[in-house]
Formats: sequence, structure tokens, C-alpha cells
Amino acid sequence: MRLTLMLSLLLALAGCSTAPRAVDAAAPAPIVALNPGQVATGAQIEECTAAGGEVKPLGRRQSVHCVVRYDDAGKTCSTRSDCNGQCLAPDGADLEAGAQARGVCQRDISQNFGCHQRIDNGVAQGTLCVD
Repeated sequence: MRLTLMLSLLLALAGCSTAPRAVDAAAPAPIVALNPGQVATGAQIEECTAAGGEVKPLGRRQSVHCVVRYDDAGKTCSTRSDCNGQCLAPDGADLEAGAQARGVCQRDISQNFGCHQRIDNGVAQGTLCVD
């Protein structure tokens, strides 16, 4: 019973990650990812800006991240594996879930927040809103 409870808790916590999934080694990863209330150090800010990014608080919790534009931002896609980030419906598109669709690779990790519709295997998914 205790082991089952612990495993369930670990699996639940593992599903709470907001970090983008890296498709390959060239995909940029957040350099700065701090908890709310923490302040990025000068070295972290310098590392972020050297990578072409900007340190910003994101989401409802205002966690600080280094926001770096993905190399394939805006590229046409049909599934997540086509992108460094997610394959999203184009801005303003209100696609019916289940419809055949093409999307665009997300701009940067800031698009992990807000309301977005993913495209997976050429099919529009339901709109997901993340604080």
C-alpha cells in the first residue's frame, strides 16, 4: 500500500513538468529556471543573453526562465517530433479537434503558457490552457 502510494505520487509529480521536450541535442534548453521569488544571478543572466535569450517570469507562478527562440520557430509541421518545441495550430486558427491540420513550430518556451491548440500526427487536438 505504502509503495503504491509513493509510486503514484512520483508519477503525478513527474507529469507536472513544464520544460519543453528536447528533440535533439541542438534544441535550446532553459538556462535559467528558478522558483517564484528567486532572482537570477548576474552569471545566469549573462549566460542567457549570450545564448540570444531574455530572462522573463512566465506563467501564473512567474517562474523565471531564459526565453530563447527555437531555431525552427514558424516552420510548418504536422507533429511534435517535427519541432524543437511543440507543433501548434497557427495563431487565430480555430480548428475542430480531430480535423486534419498542419501547424507551425512554437516560437519559444513562453508559448508553453496561455491557450494553444497542438497538432499531433496531422490531427488538431483540443485547445489546452496552461497558467
